[in-house]
Amino acid sequence: MGAAKSTLLVTNARPYHEKAKMAQQLPQGGLTGPAKLKAVKDLMDMLKQDLLKLDLPAQQRDRALEELKVYGRDPRDADPIFTKEGIETLTKHAFNSSSATTSRNALRCLANSLLIKPETRQIFVDLGYAAKACSKLKSGSLDDEFLVSRILFLTTYGTNVKLQILIDQHHLADSIVQNLSRHAKRLSGKPNIGSGGGGSDSGSGSGSGSGSGSGTPGAGAGAGATAAATAAKSKPKADPMIDMALTETAKLLFNVTHFCKDRIDAFTPAIAPIVTMICKLDAPQPQPLDPPLGSLVNALLTLNLASDKGTAALFPSKGEPAALVDRLIQLLDAALHTYGDSELDQAVLPLVTALRKVYELAPADTVRPVMHAKLLPTEADRKQVLGRGVNLPSLLLKHTTNALAAEFRNAVSHLLFELSDKDATKFVQNVGYGFASGFLFQNNVPVPAGATDAFRAAAAAEGGNGSGGGRAINAVTGQFLDEETGPDLPDMTDEEKEREAERLFVLFERLRRTGVVNVENPVAQAVREGRFQDIDDKDRVEELD
Repeated sequence: MGAAKSTLLVTNARPYHEKAKMAQQLPQGGLTGPAKLKAVKDLMDMLKQDLLKLDLPAQQRDRALEELKVYGRDPRDADPIFTKEGIETLTKHAFNSSSATTSRNALRCLANSLLIKPETRQIFVDLGYAAKACSKLKSGSLDDEFLVSRILFLTTYGTNVKLQILIDQHHLADSIVQNLSRHAKRLSGKPNIGSGGGGSDSGSGSGSGSGSGSGTPGAGAGAGATAAATAAKSKPKADPMIDMALTETAKLLFNVTHFCKDRIDAFTPAIAPIVTMICKLDAPQPQPLDPPLGSLVNALLTLNLASDKGTAALFPSKGEPAALVDRLIQLLDAALHTYGDSELDQAVLPLVTALRKVYELAPADTVRPVMHAKLLPTEADRKQVLGRGVNLPSLLLKHTTNALAAEFRNAVSHLLFELSDKDATKFVQNVGYGFASGFLFQNNVPVPAGATDAFRAAAAAEGGNGSGGGRAINAVTGQFLDEETGPDLPDMTDEEKEREAERLFVLFERLRRTGVVNVENPVAQAVREGRFQDIDDKDRVEELD
């Protein structure tokens, strides 16, 4: 699993009302070429001198930083921003200013610079301000959380930043956990979504600025969309910065634990708030794994889930031990109805990986049965050839043969194999030879030769108590044998049967005369045994050579 990536410029870190005061004074991006270059140089010189003399009025300093932010969105003719001197000037205003407004304006410029010009990231690291960035994460401000998390996130690419030192000496892990816990606390009164206890994705927001949640795919989707639209009008619009800050924190957590595996235990306390948010946040619309929910699922993948605190957070002994599993499965169902084949490897693969990790640690008596019931084919699925339905188990089976999403296809196949206790015979029983054989061959797992007998033995052992009710199952297709139907053709008439018998007689006689094989004509055998009935000459069919 690769590290998270960021592609968005920082355009606004607060709602528009804070910028309205300066709107008429800001450039509209009309300057280009030498005129823009001169304007940028003059602004950088002004801000550099201000660091020495501290003689700029606060309003003028902030206006200069706002102008630089606009100019810096396009790096053409904005070179002074991206030099060592320019990055140092922005960094000092960002982390040394006593004004929160000045600091955040400079942080926006700095974050954009590090995103647009990757070579500036090492300049920032060399200035030694990563430690101050860790301290600023503790401010409790959503703006600071968003901007500083993004800056630190960008420094994890292509620099020699010492993440171990930031964790051990500057409490980076503590700051990240603290921010995640604050986000989770906002949702403390909200019920879990996707579990039997209540809650649904029909709301208009998570309390964290997310869009409407995902309704149940399929039947009733129109009603769910109507309910979501109604709820969206009735609820106040949440601050978008909540989701933006949470997303950047989750991405930073993923990258730090991905690139600094020696310190992942320092982030174990983050598992509990992440699980809480996954269970309680409404899914974004129209794509349920958009940030922040998808970023939170990603963040689980690099944490030490097998630790005592990790398993306690995943499967709480009090409350709903299967709440996380229920939610992840609900998101998977929604995702498979939403994303196209070309998006599965990037967007949905982490969710399947999370389910595999969770299943490996899940209690066998409480949580694993839930996953079996929701992810493996049911008795109702076996009324037709497996993989032809529209429910989640059928969709998963279809994707085990998806040629357009190779990584996702393999992950789904491994998930189903693991749900079968990594037992080839159980795997074939669960999904049928047709879906199982390719996976078993590719992974050098011997294909069980007696799966048909195993099906029959399992059916006999289950009697009326198993999921199949003791009914025999086609080992290849996974369908109940008594539900199979032959070709949709009319029965042969007596005349057609007689003509077919005549043809067979002639063919067998020809075959016998060749001497290639020694066979007895079944028609002659029927005559000898008295099972042949003569017909009138008018109905006889002569076979021509």
